Amino acid sequence: MKSSYKKLGNYIQIVNERDADKTVDRLLGVSIRKVLMPSIANIIGTDMSTYKIIKKNQFAYGPVTSRNGDKISVALLEEYDEAIVSQAYTVFEVIDKNKLLPEYLMMWFRRPEFDRYARFKSHGSAREIFDWGEMCDTELPIPFIEKQREIVKEYHILVDRIDLNNKLITKLEETAQSIYKQWFVDFEFPDANGLPYKSSDGKMEFCEELEMEIPVGWKIDNLQELILFKNGKTRPNSIGNFPVYGGNGIIEFIDDYNEENIIAIGRVGAYCGSLYRVLGKCWISDNAICAKSKTYSNMFSYYLLSSLNLNERSEGTGQPLITQGLLNGIRVIVPETSIIEKFEKFAIKLFNESNLETREVGILEQLKSLLLSKMATIEIKEAII
Repeated sequence: MKSSYKKLGNYIQIVNERDADKTVDRLLGVSIRKVLMPSIANIIGTDMSTYKIIKKNQFAYGPVTSRNGDKISVALLEEYDEAIVSQAYTVFEVIDKNKLLPEYLMMWFRRPEFDRYARFKSHGSAREIFDWGEMCDTELPIPFIEKQREIVKEYHILVDRIDLNNKLITKLEETAQSIYKQWFVDFEFPDANGLPYKSSDGKMEFCEELEMEIPVGWKIDNLQELILFKNGKTRPNSIGNFPVYGGNGIIEFIDDYNEENIIAIGRVGAYCGSLYRVLGKCWISDNAICAKSKTYSNMFSYYLLSSLNLNERSEGTGQPLITQGLLNGIRVIVPETSIIEKFEKFAIKLFNESNLETREVGILEQLKSLLLSKMATIEIKEAII
């Protein structure tokens, strides 16, 4: 181990404060994403006075690693002044924040190398534990506090930018969904004068099949008249640059493709009915269905499929299943082609902007990972002696 590495046990201590008076009502749990989040545990009839209080800039971690895959659950409380966590967690804090910043230590915990180290050091027969002793024996480079602040600042610049981009992506998606609803559910698409159609006395006619009024010129038809559906295929055993889509999005990358510019639909299991827009070439696996607009309107088709709640239409008793036959036979409102084309142009513009933000997030995530990896190469002269 490098001489710049120091044992963590010299810098941290356990905190064991209980909520005996039941004054704290915010219950949090530690996720494998290394964040403290509202707990979903059933606490009816539970004596909450035994739960542990965690305060801002303190840590909580779950010592059991055998149920977490390749990650250890550890997180720093940053969002709230205090909360409570289960007594199963170990709560600890940095002894002297002038020697070790909690944020710097949390960065070390986020490194994949730390997860691998914790799993390797875990022990036990019934379940594997990364206990307090092992935590204290963890070694890491601890530079002067000024250098720690510099590293943490650089990290948070990346994190804040990623968060901002993700919020913008969410806003763009919400905007597209809102416009789809306004045009094709509320029938308030722009008329010839640019005014909302239905509220501007646009002509409507009664549809007996739906038992409601729809715009004149619109009709009811099977989904197969708008969208072509095809089952995916077993993926080749290779490694490459083309994404493979299953029911839960991208599952790996291979050196071949079977579709391009499509919508992937989860076909079976827990992710049955899930939707993914795909730009470029990809492989659709046998756990997914490929959907493609017959009129070059994939954006409209995506939001149409989203509005159908496909997961609620699945068949099968053992596990949910979506089939081509089921999709083809769904009855939908078919708008006039000119309205679809107007929406398509608008949605493509929003999607292209969202895609640019998504690409930037990918680059920022790579930079964040690179910064975390560089923590292991801090020069010895910067370390605390």
